[in-house]
Amino acid sequence: MRVFVTGASGFIGSAVVQELLSAGHQVVGLARSDASAQALTEANAEVLRGSLEDLDSLKQGAADADGVIHTAFIHDFSQYEAAGATDKAAIEAMGSVLAGSNRPLIVTAGTAGLKGTSELITEDDPAPAGPRASEVTGLSVAKLGVRASVIRLPPSVHDRGDQAFVPTLIRIARDKGVSAYVGDGSNRWPAVHRLDAAHLFRLALEQGVAGARYHGVADEGIPVRQIAEVIGRHLNLPVVSVSPDEAVGHFGWMGRFIVINSPSSSAKTRERLGWQPTHPGLIEDLDMGHYFEA
Repeated sequence: MRVFVTGASGFIGSAVVQELLSAGHQVVGLARSDASAQALTEANAEVLRGSLEDLDSLKQGAADADGVIHTAFIHDFSQYEAAGATDKAAIEAMGSVLAGSNRPLIVTAGTAGLKGTSELITEDDPAPAGPRASEVTGLSVAKLGVRASVIRLPPSVHDRGDQAFVPTLIRIARDKGVSAYVGDGSNRWPAVHRLDAAHLFRLALEQGVAGARYHGVADEGIPVRQIAEVIGRHLNLPVVSVSPDEAVGHFGWMGRFIVINSPSSSAKTRERLGWQPTHPGLIEDLDMGHYFEA
């Protein structure tokens, strides 16, 4: 298949590109900058210059492809509503040119903030309304005759090169001189290795059904206190609890995320797509030491 990938030079997207190429697919990656275009060329992917705000480039990429994988998102939490609006418009633009074709469109969403009807969030639990409408928009496109589905990723998608939540916790611990968690730290984060997530994107592209939600979850839920303890051990720092009232003062913008409790299951995803994570879990990955290289 000829696959158009947004976010193709990013942390997750670059792994998706390699997964697709290794399986014999052709890849066209969206590139906003010269550096992104060079990275895609070096990966043996084709380049389409454009951005999430450039809807014409998105429509062109989707129209010329047999399928689309949308991993891009503007991760500016100070402008989160605007980023969500940009993402919604991008999904709608790509969906409009895929309408009636039954071609696949894989949209990236998350488990963070979801509320399960059981102990674990499952693929059947709907996403609430919020500034980021990736899931709702993606599933609405399925009604247009697009084989649109959603992959929910956990708060930690980990591997060498990660620059998201866990590295932020490590930087805060270094700055503050303590590795902290909130309350008793029993709230749980699911996690997945980047390469396992990339494999799931390919399976969803090849086998996914319209309107489906898939969970890219390997570790169902790691207590945040355990993550703090591993960070403290590697940095030789004390591990402490901060109260909920102190969370924002200690963690800054991470204060709203450190308290997330979203233990999640991927049992139905594994059954439906035959996905089996094979790479290290988050704690094992942290213990490899590369997260703590200065």
